[in-house]
Amino acid sequence: MFLKRRFYLCSVLAIVLLAAGYFLPAIFIAGKILLALIILLIISDIVLLWHKKRPAGADRNCAPRFSNGDNNDVRIVIENCYPFAVMMEIIDEIPVVFQRRDILFKTRIKAGGREIIRYQLRPVRRGVYDFGHVMLYISTRIGFVSRRIRTASKLDVAVYPSYIMLHKYEFLAIHNNLTELGIKKIRRRGNNTEFESIKEYTRGDDYRTINWKASARRHFPMVNVWQDERSQQIYSIIDKGRIMQSAFRGMTLLDYAINASLVLSFVAIRKDDKAGIATFAEDFETFIPAGKQAGQMQRILESLYRQQTTFGESDYSALYVNINKYISKRSLLIIYTNFDTLTGMERQLGYLRQLTRRHVVLTVFFEDVEMKEFAARRPTSIEGYYEQVIADKFIHDKSLVAMHLRQFGIYTLLTEPENLSVNLINKYLEMKARGVL
Repeated sequence: MFLKRRFYLCSVLAIVLLAAGYFLPAIFIAGKILLALIILLIISDIVLLWHKKRPAGADRNCAPRFSNGDNNDVRIVIENCYPFAVMMEIIDEIPVVFQRRDILFKTRIKAGGREIIRYQLRPVRRGVYDFGHVMLYISTRIGFVSRRIRTASKLDVAVYPSYIMLHKYEFLAIHNNLTELGIKKIRRRGNNTEFESIKEYTRGDDYRTINWKASARRHFPMVNVWQDERSQQIYSIIDKGRIMQSAFRGMTLLDYAINASLVLSFVAIRKDDKAGIATFAEDFETFIPAGKQAGQMQRILESLYRQQTTFGESDYSALYVNINKYISKRSLLIIYTNFDTLTGMERQLGYLRQLTRRHVVLTVFFEDVEMKEFAARRPTSIEGYYEQVIADKFIHDKSLVAMHLRQFGIYTLLTEPENLSVNLINKYLEMKARGVL
């Protein structure tokens, strides 16, 4: 049983009247009447609230898995079993990791009625989150006492990489509306096929495939012959070293890389390519061979769910050795990392250049959004000018890293974390359209 604010206000008023009664006897009588009325109302409130063994119930409905970095819906269905309307305060004991104090809802439910309360939670770390009970605080119109009911059993929810984003891409891909997410439509050469040879024109050949330069040399119509594009291997290689522990809007760069690699794998498989995953830090760790068979996306999802950053420096020599060991066919290697300085990149440049001899390498690293915002501010002091110059230098270093990598035939993508998925898919489609793979 919990006493409510209305009880305390009425009690204070009764005390004031009783105290004033020492000076005016009529007020003392009013105070005693009010005190008796308060006692009567409390008894009535208790009888109304506790006369039923099961006064109300609540069920929490949510997905068995949450999507990391996305808003996940949670529903609470509340049922009033009293034969009269009641006021309810609902508190859901959400996982402490969210650090939210606003999951408190107030509502009035009619006799025998039901109410559905909806709210959203946005996790920023993968793992298992534990929900507690749903607490109901019920009061009548009298409003002197509330009854607490503990409902809804405890629940553990696993937070996986962003499968909500994956479903969004899947839905729009089915309806050919990927441009709504910023995916560019890139014209591909050869009507989604690749060039095989040139032959003489015969009746029935498509005149749109005529090769005019070859025809001029041979003085006879020549046409291009195209064959169905062969399936290519796309590997997302994720650096799990300490440089990927940096956070942006609550999520680490590792989580952004994981979400983007999941979406890219889905898009690659839809493009009839084979998608695979590899992770490394101090050692070469996870490896899933590229494939497009049924269940490949689920294997990738389960593998990415378990990945965590380390506090050591990533070993690119181990990456190079194991890539040569496990991947024999020419593939697109997308390496998610974060080169902050030119010196840090140059330490790994030799291994990246070795990888380009057999594969196409695309390095993905991140712009420091907060640094850019700081550099864009107008300084107000001498110290501010010095700080802005340092910030501009860090930003310039990122551009130099990208430029140096491109000089050695290594493709680069420097992007903001929140735009990683869209920019990466556009880069992949661009490279595929240009026949880089």
